[in-house]
Amino acid sequence: MKLSVVIPAYNEQDSIPETLRSLYVTLSKYGIPHEIFVTNDNSKDRTAEVLDQLMLEIPTLVYQTNPGPNGFGYAVRYGLERFSGDCVAVFMADMSDDPEDLVKFYNKMLEGDYDCVFGSRWNKGGKVVDYPQLKKYINRLANFIIRITMGIRYNDTTNAFKLYKRETMEGLKPFLSPHFNLTVELPLKAMVRGYTFAVVPNSWTNRKYGESKLKIKEMGSRYFFILMYCLIEKFFSRGDFRKKTAKPSVPVSR
Repeated sequence: MKLSVVIPAYNEQDSIPETLRSLYVTLSKYGIPHEIFVTNDNSKDRTAEVLDQLMLEIPTLVYQTNPGPNGFGYAVRYGLERFSGDCVAVFMADMSDDPEDLVKFYNKMLEGDYDCVFGSRWNKGGKVVDYPQLKKYINRLANFIIRITMGIRYNDTTNAFKLYKRETMEGLKPFLSPHFNLTVELPLKAMVRGYTFAVVPNSWTNRKYGESKLKIKEMGSRYFFILMYCLIEKFFSRGDFRKKTAKPSVPVSR
């Protein structure tokens, strides 16, 4: 099963080389067929130039520049419309996600034939390194609200790092979120629409270079919108968007 890794990148000239080299070395070590698809989100620094150089040493790397509209959600969606694999993971350009965790996600999907594999930094075996205290408080509060509102047990909905089968991703369309709220839209839709998933502990490490693109004060209402949309779909869509299962064959009378 070919794995695609979609990476949105905006002004990541310093972080992207380490991220892509580590990702390629790890996936190659385990013999995982893959592509690394980077969406250059119209970066204003040397990100495109750095990617051009990296393509000469990483044979599985492809990148395209998103001409616009721009923003995290748009950049991820750009990649999700163009990846070539049988399954796809969203992975951050700042090396906050661990490629070894992606291998665990991939193997878990194969072992259980799950439609999705979600990570949790807060379950036993998960960890965070240098997580800003205010951001951690807001993260835990937001995930608590999501769990209570949606009636789910999963406790790390807001993290982008997740793995989906191609047919699952197709079943989550159309995408609504242009910003970081896409990280909530994808897993909540998957749950509401009846796709199977497993949860695997994973780690998160704060970025070494540049600055986070997430502006917390701008995202509250956008997260709330997506949460309310998924809640309405859960209770009022009458199953119109649920995963389609194959009908059992009917024996033919002779």
